[in-house]
Amino acid sequence: MNEVQVNRRYARQIAIPQIGVAGQARLQTARVLVIGAGGLGSPALFYLAAAGVGTLGIADDDLLSSTNLNRQILYTPAGIGRNKVEQAARRLRAFNPEITIIPHIMRVSRANGPALIADYDLVVEATDNLASKALINELCVRARVPLVWAGVQRFEGQLSVVLPGHACRRCIFPELPEPGSQQSPAELGIIGATAGVIGTLQALEALKVLLGIGTPLVDQLLLWDGLHHSFEKIQVTRTANCPHCGQNEE
Repeated sequence: MNEVQVNRRYARQIAIPQIGVAGQARLQTARVLVIGAGGLGSPALFYLAAAGVGTLGIADDDLLSSTNLNRQILYTPAGIGRNKVEQAARRLRAFNPEITIIPHIMRVSRANGPALIADYDLVVEATDNLASKALINELCVRARVPLVWAGVQRFEGQLSVVLPGHACRRCIFPELPEPGSQQSPAELGIIGATAGVIGTLQALEALKVLLGIGTPLVDQLLLWDGLHHSFEKIQVTRTANCPHCGQNEE
């Protein structure tokens, strides 16, 4: 595809003063890793692909279940029982064949995570369990790779951005709850549109960080209540003795 055709595809965002041709070129060289190809990952991946982010990595090891289909919009019933990452990669390549999609069929761990994350400019954390969220936060802080993380349940979502030198997720949640002390995501339930709203906001925050525009949710926690449609932003303070981002770790 030649430059005129590429510019036409992204014409509506190139027209935005904060983006322009230079910003679009910046997006086309960017590398973003989305960890979790489910309810949050689906809209985040779609909108990052639509924006023309040049390389998208997708990390997940789950198989598609029928219970996923109320919110995981990358998939169709024909894919039930098959690997999500391979299906997501095919769908996104068809959606935007001008970008590179890299499937990582794996669960990110302390062993494989550092090398994986180091290969990307930014990570979108879209997992559905607290242990994974804590680990990905730690790995991104250690690697000094920007992180956009989120969580959803029922009609509610939360979202924040972690940049080097700023408060991380552990500053907000210093301890993991005891196993079994909280209801699981399956028990709590979720309406699909909640994941759609928060996953889309994750994509927007990622684009802002990549482009260096606006005010990303750094040192802030965004809380969204879809049942009453309210937004609240809470200021977050970096914890000096945080074992991940504290001053002693610099």
